[in-house]
Amino acid sequence: MTQNLLILFLALILDRIVGDPVWMWNRVPHPVVLFGKAISALDDMLNRRDLPGSARKRNGVLAIAALVVASLAIGWLVDAALLLLGPIGILAEVLLVAVFLAQKSLADHVAAVADGLRRDGLEGGRKAVAMIVGRDPETLDEPGVCRAALESLAENFSDGVVAPALWYAVLGLPGLFAYKMLNTADSMIGHKSEKYLDFGWASARLDDLANWPAARASILLVAAGAAFTRGVEAARNALRVALRDSGLHRSPNSGWPEAAMAGALDVQLAGPRVYGGTRVSEPMINGAGRDIAGSDDLTAGIAIFQGACSTLAAIAFVLFVILL
Repeated sequence: MTQNLLILFLALILDRIVGDPVWMWNRVPHPVVLFGKAISALDDMLNRRDLPGSARKRNGVLAIAALVVASLAIGWLVDAALLLLGPIGILAEVLLVAVFLAQKSLADHVAAVADGLRRDGLEGGRKAVAMIVGRDPETLDEPGVCRAALESLAENFSDGVVAPALWYAVLGLPGLFAYKMLNTADSMIGHKSEKYLDFGWASARLDDLANWPAARASILLVAAGAAFTRGVEAARNALRVALRDSGLHRSPNSGWPEAAMAGALDVQLAGPRVYGGTRVSEPMINGAGRDIAGSDDLTAGIAIFQGACSTLAAIAFVLFVILL
């Protein structure tokens, strides 16, 4: 675990600076793309429309079990191979872990929303936010665009940065691969549509379980980021709102980082919104906060996010030194 912490620290720094180089992924497939192809293959094979719901649910359990076991095994084999390469293997593992983190890409996407609003107004913001959220962008006014971007930033901080970092720190590459396989499966088949209500049930429940610790740890990291950028009172408000309002979210995990971000910025998040033409009515998180969010809030949210990421890297390094 000690070496994992050092590699994680270096990977967090690398991802923060470099992110996902588009030129590379235009030439070779991203590992998550390969995970997606495996999930799609089992979906086509085992989620046939002629099957009853009970058979689909059973097949979904078998599918995600096979995918997770396979990803654990591949992670173990890759880890064993890299171990034989000595320092070169350590460097390769740093690069590999960085591939599965999303610090720079998240910050860049949310910054693009702020830039779009400032440069092209509401249409620019809608176009940019459509790249990172599933809700209908045409239904959003400017505060709605900003809230959607902030919610995506907070939620993906938990499952795109904290969770993969946590599972890698504890279980190495097998844990990281298994988590990313599970998280990818949840995004592809874990939603409650007619097609996936039964087949994706196990993937969604396991993803909730895998994200449980990271979601709760994320509020401490967001509070730390708020303390660095906005002061102690913002950090206290992040923790207070997270502990009070996280349960208002439909997800057992997403409400924690979103409520922490809402408290840190003193804005309202969540609330009613439209997905695929269907209105989803949910209570506002931090209902006593400001009901108007703007591009300046996106800039402030990115600063909090980056402070939280820096805190995570610092924790990894301190634990490495302590355990050395």
